Amino acid sequence: MANKSWILLLFVSLSFFACDDDTPDVPDDNFDRTALLTNWADNIIIPGYTDIAQGSKSMVQAAEAFQADPQPQTLNNLRDAWWKVYLVWQRVSMFEIGKAEELGLRDNLNIYPVDTEGVLENISQGNYNLELPSQRDRQGFPAMDFLLYGIANGDAEILEAYTTGDDAEELGIYLIAVVTRIDELLDVVLADWTSGYRDEFIDNNGNSATASVDKLVNDYLFYYEKALRAGKVGIPAGVFSGSPLSTHVELPYRAEGDQTLLLEALDYTQRFFNGKDYTSQQEGVSLKSYLNELDAQKDGTLLSELINAQFESARAKISQLESDFAKQIEMDNTKMLEAYDELQKNVVLLKVDMLQALNINIDYVDADGD
Repeated sequence: MANKSWILLLFVSLSFFACDDDTPDVPDDNFDRTALLTNWADNIIIPGYTDIAQGSKSMVQAAEAFQADPQPQTLNNLRDAWWKVYLVWQRVSMFEIGKAEELGLRDNLNIYPVDTEGVLENISQGNYNLELPSQRDRQGFPAMDFLLYGIANGDAEILEAYTTGDDAEELGIYLIAVVTRIDELLDVVLADWTSGYRDEFIDNNGNSATASVDKLVNDYLFYYEKALRAGKVGIPAGVFSGSPLSTHVELPYRAEGDQTLLLEALDYTQRFFNGKDYTSQQEGVSLKSYLNELDAQKDGTLLSELINAQFESARAKISQLESDFAKQIEMDNTKMLEAYDELQKNVVLLKVDMLQALNINIDYVDADGD
């Protein structure tokens, strides 16, 4: 009798595991994740990387023209080219997946504050390898801010630094090295998307922690919470340090434009949530439509409506800030803190309520206590 019971138990156990192995890795709901991933890849991510890769080419050309002939016009041309690329960077920085994740794209292109002493050391020694992790805060867009606006006081002295300064030749060489690295990294990421990763990304349409939807949603939230909310506002406003850090704004040397970069980042973060085409207002399959299909609500209101309303509330607060955040912090840091609070409210809606509705788990560590 005991043997028969054991055999029966073994049979049931084997049957259970056999059924478990045959269970397909599909979402618990019926939402078309393939359509979602296709819209993200074809209408948002690839067009964005194409745009910034093209812009970086123009930036390299402008840098080469400036290096060959440093004068007011070529300096302004380079500044304009850099600024245009920096704006587009705000639109694609959230997509830290695939080759961008492998390369640590954001860490190479936009760590700030820039290590100015390290930049000057690289220039004077002429011996550096920007591929090393130790060099990440000596390159990218923040380094360009320093090289184009902070290397000396005023345009006349900046031009002098590039023409008759003690390290004029080395300074020009370093400038070219920085823009070239930006361009090369962006080319690698775009090439990966257009030469195979796009299909891999879309085909990985399950609902596991390693599936494309789960991974990119986590990347999106990490960007919003850490890079946008904390990096652009919370850290310089002193939310985490207890006192303001005006030197930690995104543009300490250009001085004008912190608000513009933040609004651009916020705009495209919201656009991604709504599935908007990169170049138009047309909405495709999105996190918004996913939540709506699930009829996800909070306190009787569609969650997607609450999230979009909170994006608008944050935008309204940010629009009241000075263009120069260092100036805003020194004049009235309360407004920075109020903008942070509005951004924080969407962290709760996105990270808690949305993820619960979509049955997605957080895959990164939250260490700032919020």
